[in-house]
Amino acid sequence: MAKPRENHREDVAGRANVEDTPELLAYYDELDRFSAGALWTVANKIEPWEPKSQSVPVIWRYRDLREHVLRSMELVTPEKAGRRVIYLNNPGRSDVAAAVGWLYAGLQVMNPGEVASAHRHSASAIRFIMEGSGAYTVVDGHKMTLGANDFVLTPNGTWHEHGVEATGSPCIWQDGLDIPFVNAMEANFYEVHPDLRQAVGYEVDDMTKTWGNPGLKPMGQSWSKGYSPMFKYEWLPTYESLLKYASCTEGSPFDGVLMEYVNPVTQGPVMQTMGASMQMLRPGEHTKAHRHTGSGLYHVAKGSGHSIINGKRYDWQEHDIFCVPSWAWHEHVNGSDRDDACLFCLSDLPVMRALGLYREQAFAENGGFQPPL
Repeated sequence: MAKPRENHREDVAGRANVEDTPELLAYYDELDRFSAGALWTVANKIEPWEPKSQSVPVIWRYRDLREHVLRSMELVTPEKAGRRVIYLNNPGRSDVAAAVGWLYAGLQVMNPGEVASAHRHSASAIRFIMEGSGAYTVVDGHKMTLGANDFVLTPNGTWHEHGVEATGSPCIWQDGLDIPFVNAMEANFYEVHPDLRQAVGYEVDDMTKTWGNPGLKPMGQSWSKGYSPMFKYEWLPTYESLLKYASCTEGSPFDGVLMEYVNPVTQGPVMQTMGASMQMLRPGEHTKAHRHTGSGLYHVAKGSGHSIINGKRYDWQEHDIFCVPSWAWHEHVNGSDRDDACLFCLSDLPVMRALGLYREQAFAENGGFQPPL
């Protein structure tokens, strides 16, 4: 049986609205022979009135996944797996293994004394540490020690490896990469280090000590690469910065107290394709709803509460991960009237902004809050 031919019609001035006729259907068949087609049959599909994300809102609860992540240590080794990771699969993006939009994410686990072999790729990556002690990452010879809620970069093209010191404990962290985006651009390369390991050529944590001092830039040091030289952004200074900012601002009605991680040289995003932020919801805070182009992958760094995404409630607690697809209405609620809550967000906003595609809209009805479904 022949597959029905596409013809997306809309009875609106300025939109395609061509009726099928036997003559036109025969014409379309002729165009098929030359790997061509009539734009008016698909124009309304490929040029929607507003963004229509293939991603769906999802929450991955840590209490559900943690046991399975730990069990993977019994089943595979880092040497065999390359990286022992349980990836987060959005039902609408399973064809490209994305958690949301063009962002990949997974939970990686390592035992004390284990090391994942050094490699590099065109995709950029981040790690957000969830639990355990003794974790480290080496990027182009710079070794970073990692603690809970620390955030580390492994930019595109850099040699990097991860491990856990023999004196440490089993460690779990969230990976986030732009693999789907780089693959969509048909630009991904992958290379394993010829020695499987790389030498550490600098003092441990040197990049954070050099570039991570507030308001200060190292004299005589230069940096021209498209990603931040800081590599590691530690949790305690981040949280202290949020507290300081919260003491002198009302914050955003849509995001509470929101701060972006930046490249200290350019004050731009930490990497060219992915941005990161940390936001604080003060006790009892309920942000108003808005939507914007660009996808967000949220990790609950502290506290508990819920978010309403396209009218549906998603309850979360520490280390749960949830996604907000592009152009989805969203608002956040801190469930505690005594303690603050903090959300780490990995996004593709640098791409949206660099290409002039960023757009934002506030929810105008019901006082700015989405009515329950």
